[in-house]
Amino acid sequence: MNVERHRLVRAVLSLFGGRRFAGPRKSPETPFRVCRHRSVLIRTLGVSDPRLQYNKVINLRLPTERIDGTIICPEETFSFWRLVGHPTARRGFVPGMLLSQGQVVEGIGGGLCQMANLIYWLLLHSPLAVTERYRHSYDVFPDSGRVMPFGSGATVFYNYVDLQAENRTGDSFRIGVRVGERFLEGWIWSDADQKHSFRVIELDHRFLQDAEGIWWRENRLRRQIMDRPTGKVVAEEEIGYNLAQVMYEYDPEADRRSGASDAVSVLSP
Repeated sequence: MNVERHRLVRAVLSLFGGRRFAGPRKSPETPFRVCRHRSVLIRTLGVSDPRLQYNKVINLRLPTERIDGTIICPEETFSFWRLVGHPTARRGFVPGMLLSQGQVVEGIGGGLCQMANLIYWLLLHSPLAVTERYRHSYDVFPDSGRVMPFGSGATVFYNYVDLQAENRTGDSFRIGVRVGERFLEGWIWSDADQKHSFRVIELDHRFLQDAEGIWWRENRLRRQIMDRPTGKVVAEEEIGYNLAQVMYEYDPEADRRSGASDAVSVLSP
């Protein structure tokens, strides 16, 4: 099944799937902040072309205008692509960095995954239920100023590799995003004060080497749900297991010296 057929199938399902999709609107008012996060716009990513990093900022400004202010009412679904639309040159998108099979390629609209990463992280810190999310299958770049755990991002590809979340609560939530001078910033607000807060923790992080000398990176992610007034953990759930091939030159000795992680050799695939 080719890309265009995938896109047609997704478009039909979106139109006739019986779901109500969220969009920007002025009401209801959402005075209670649920969470916020920000990520650095320009990062050193291996030996990638810096030009693509600056083009990414251009690409991020366009969906910001369409996502900012989106209100997800009860029983509505947030869809990244439903809001952003097709990222084409005609709409002002420029060549940016894309990842394909663990390799860096150049393509129109490249860099939008940073917006998806930010929104996914915000969703994990809210009562909204993530119903569709895809992760990268490779560890493409060494850590550079990473603040979120490995494997906690979301990849998107128009229109069938989407990021979606449902509002299964009785409250309404508003997503805010902004491209600042140095950071991509995001917030989620609600029309009601929330009883719970959320925390994502990383477990069992390690690098492994197989019998062919290939390095892999592994971890597990769990989400803790806490009583907001007391901070007491009232529930905990597994949200992800990651095992990804490392695509850069990994130096276990340098990691050991820095205390960043433990490397484990594995004798069988």
